[in-house]
Amino acid sequence: MKMFVRFMLYSLLLNWAAVALAQTPAPATVPAGYEEEAARAAALLRTAVDLYKEEGDAAFAKFSRQGEFTDGDLYVYVLDRQGHMLAAGGPSAALIGRDVSPLLDDELKQHLAAALQQPDSDTIHSDEYRWKNWQDGKVERKRVYYQLYDDKSFAVGYFVQRSSPDAAQQLLEDAAQAIQADPQGTIARINQLDPEFNRDDLYVFVADLDTQSMVAHGYNRRLLGIHFPDMKNRDGMRVGQKLLDAAEAGETSVSYTWPNPVTGKDEEKQTLIRKVGDYLVAVGYYQESKTAAQ
Repeated sequence: MKMFVRFMLYSLLLNWAAVALAQTPAPATVPAGYEEEAARAAALLRTAVDLYKEEGDAAFAKFSRQGEFTDGDLYVYVLDRQGHMLAAGGPSAALIGRDVSPLLDDELKQHLAAALQQPDSDTIHSDEYRWKNWQDGKVERKRVYYQLYDDKSFAVGYFVQRSSPDAAQQLLEDAAQAIQADPQGTIARINQLDPEFNRDDLYVFVADLDTQSMVAHGYNRRLLGIHFPDMKNRDGMRVGQKLLDAAEAGETSVSYTWPNPVTGKDEEKQTLIRKVGDYLVAVGYYQESKTAAQ
């Protein structure tokens, strides 16, 4: 009976969180396309805090095992104000009882210190940092929601595996300006995977319109030097020719499926394109593919 009540409470909180977070004006709080994950994280966090209010430290055991307080890659973790891990349902369970501060880099230490200085309240705070995703083993952006109660920080986070259209547009702007100012230098930097042109799942690639060849690629160096019109995706679509035709027609974007370097899956990609002198400069952002049933 108690489990049923908690399930109903969780369902109600999920609905509440979806409404509350959808009304949040700050776009940094909920990355575009991650409204569902944000709602689930907030709901799980509220449920955990409510259980702690009922059971005190006895709730930590429930947070620290698979089941009620894990939801896919979401899990609850709890720190005291000194940075000691008190409970964790994911891979951080190995840190229970330890001060996590010495294990963090300087940037993460600053994030943690700022979070633990927040006063106890009913307010849910949010932050973003980079952390290893236990499901794919990759270091990715993570958006975390946390609440301070009883001098403890209760937190739940989700991984952000797809960048926003605005971020892709900004990278295209930066790359186009750099190509305009110094084509050869910028091409070399892109091919050296300079982080200025390689941001999470966003990267720049460049085709020479005179030679019709790929001269720069910020992710897959095996594509360098290929005849650009012949570049195909796994479905056999001549993506390179499609991009060239779109640029010739004055279009600014093209959609097709392509492997996402973060998830490793074929996903729908919207690629933004721009002619800069003798070059076609491109940056694409990914959208999770939907099946026909969806």
